[in-house]
Amino acid sequence: MSISVCIPTYNGEAYIKEQLDSILNQTRTVDEIIISDDSSTDHTVEIIQSYNNPRIKLFEKQKFSNPIFNLEFALKQAKGDYIFLADQDDVWMHNKVEVLVKELANSKLVISDGVLINQEGELIAPSIFEIFNSRRGFFKNLTKSSYMGCCMAFHKELLPIVLPFPQSIAMHDLWIGLNAELYTSPVFCPGKLVKYRRHGLNKTPLDAKTNRNSLFYKIAFRLTMLILLASRFTSKKMELLFANR
Repeated sequence: MSISVCIPTYNGEAYIKEQLDSILNQTRTVDEIIISDDSSTDHTVEIIQSYNNPRIKLFEKQKFSNPIFNLEFALKQAKGDYIFLADQDDVWMHNKVEVLVKELANSKLVISDGVLINQEGELIAPSIFEIFNSRRGFFKNLTKSSYMGCCMAFHKELLPIVLPFPQSIAMHDLWIGLNAELYTSPVFCPGKLVKYRRHGLNKTPLDAKTNRNSLFYKIAFRLTMLILLASRFTSKKMELLFANR
């Protein structure tokens, strides 16, 4: 089975080398690393190009101004049987791909645990799963998401279901995870396979203490997600119905 890693980048010069090194030095080799760069103004592109590695496929000068649709572009370029999501500023444990590939033999989507590190790479929390009370369940995850893209891998068969991303989604990883809940049985792997870096430029709030969105926004966000999921689920079921006639 071939493996694609998809990374959206934007001004990631501080950490992109450490992340790429951790992906390229896995115990199970990845076949391609798709990088979509959203017009970085720092040295991100130069650092990536310096690898001169045929497995790294860089798409530069994108103009999404949005990490969700920057990632969507990368996903559309992926050729692998298994798709791994990655952030530009994390670090993968050396056996992440090997462990999750074994899990993908039994599930269409897997998500691993990880540890939290700070800007300097120092440990600040021992388990992402503990923070989010991570587990399967559609309504559990709609209420408090366990799905973090940097910890996820899935079969390419999910791409026609989750793509294109709806214009109004605020979280691509939750969108992918909830769709997987509807169509398959996601596996939560207890292995701590990612060092998830928290720093001042992170886009995603980690928990209720750092999430400053209003109650109205949180309710509206979930209602919007439900409507979008219902619409996509219905359209896919109709496609299958007509395809089988």
